[in-house]
Formats: sequence, C-alpha cells, structure tokens
Amino acid sequence: MTELPDLASLKLLVDVGELGSLGRAARAAGIAQPSASKRIAHLERRLGLPLLERTPRGSTLTAEGRMVAGWAAELVSAAQELVRAAQAVRQGAAALLRVAASMTVAEYLVPRWLGELQNREPGVPVGLDVVNSADVAARVLAEEVELGFVEGPNVPEGLASRVVGTDRLVVVVAPGHPWTRRRTALRGPELAGTPLVVRERGSGTRETLDLAFLELRQASPRLELGSNSAVKGAAQAGAAPAVLSGYAVEAELATGRLVEVPLAGINLVRTLRAVWRSGRNLTRPAAALLDISSRP
Repeated sequence: MTELPDLASLKLLVDVGELGSLGRAARAAGIAQPSASKRIAHLERRLGLPLLERTPRGSTLTAEGRMVAGWAAELVSAAQELVRAAQAVRQGAAALLRVAASMTVAEYLVPRWLGELQNREPGVPVGLDVVNSADVAARVLAEEVELGFVEGPNVPEGLASRVVGTDRLVVVVAPGHPWTRRRTALRGPELAGTPLVVRERGSGTRETLDLAFLELRQASPRLELGSNSAVKGAAQAGAAPAVLSGYAVEAELATGRLVEVPLAGINLVRTLRAVWRSGRNLTRPAAALLDISSRP
C-alpha cells in the first residue's frame, strides 16, 4: 500500500491556499518557512505533482495544488471531527453534557455534530457513550446521559424523541460471492432464509432487520457480532453475506472490498432519532446539539 501523506503537511497546504502564501501558512503552523517548504516538497514527491509555484515574491499554489488543497481540506476537517469525538469519549463523567449514541450514529454522524456544537457552544465539554440502541435508551431513562441517539424502529415508553435522519441497510458480500453474479434482485424470503453475518441483539441494525423478517421464515445467523467493523471483516473474509448500515460500508463499496446486492420487495430503511426523558427541559448545550442534529 502506498504510504499516506501526513495530515500536518496537508493542513499546511490548505493554509497556503487560504492565507495566500507559504510564509503566512508557516507562521500559522508555528514553524520556520524553510521547514514548511521542505514539508511541501516532500508532499510533492509523495503525490508526484507540483503543488507550489515558487517565485522571488513568494510561493503560491499551482492549479494542481489548488485541487489537492480542496481534497485535503475535507480530510483535515474529518480528522478534526475525529479528534473532537475521541475527546468526548475520553472526557466521560467529567463532561458538562453527557450523550449516548448507537454505534453507527456515533461513528458516522456524531463527530460532525460535535464540531458544529463546538462552534456554537465553545468550551462545553461533551462526554460520549458509544453503545447499542437498547443501552442508549436505558441510559437516558436512568438519567445517566441527557441526550441519546438511536437507530431502532421503536422508542421506549418514557422517552421523547425527534427524527434526525434516515438510514438504509444494505446487503453486502465479498467480491467473489455468487450473489455478485445475480441477474435479478434479491427478494426478502431468500435473504431471510440465508444464514447471515449480523449485529448483536439490542442494536438498531439488528432490530430493523428482525422487524423486516417478522413474517418470513428466518434462518439462524451464521455469525452474530458486536460491531460494524467485525461484521464487515467477516463479510470480506467470505464468511457469509452481511446486512449493515449504508453509512458503515461506504468506503468498502467505493474500493470494491465489498459488493452491494440489489434488493426488491423488502424495506430496510430505518429512522434515526434523538431521545431524551419525557417532560425534561434540555439544558442549553443539549438543546443546541438536538437542533444541530435535526437540521437536514
């Protein structure tokens, strides 16, 4: 595998574009301009592209540099979101705002929401518990957390809720699986009758799948695993087809490590919800996070 560029160099390139020169970007990074120049030169060799136009008046981005900086800005932003989410998990009980989220929501949506919350409510420490949907609901009801995010089709009694989005479950298989050569869409009875790699009971993904199979003859799972990563790994290894959130398999589908199998006659779309104790007035940070997560 080709060695990946380091984020510090990518951030430096983004700053050159935003600040207008390598000198200003170096000062923003707190490094000397010769060091900044060496970093960009190393990045140019790594990517095989000229990124800076060096003149006696200073260095600015080339056309290729502007394209790479645009892509790099997305990566830097995603890395910043990752750090904020990891910090929220680490802060735990010391946080001013405690939140619980199901695994899929926590992995793919919460980091962006926390970034926006930091802009709106700077300095508010957030503690994030990452558990399955059933445990999220239990923690909100027990007032261990103020706000939760779940994936399941039902909201337990005692909780108020608001829809924050939808998610589509997809059937995925390893590239060599016979289902990749199908000429017709996979229908519900055949899917239900196939031993699958699935998430554990209590997860929103599993609850949605079981509900879709309610009136169908369902085979026992081939494997029942406790995380999206574990399910994806088993499917990639050829253990069996898997059913997972579309969010969870975006990268694998894009790179061909997994293949989506078209479906017909079965509804695997689910609703994502924020939940909180009924009758409870949310604190300002919790209300802000609810508002952010509810925006289309």
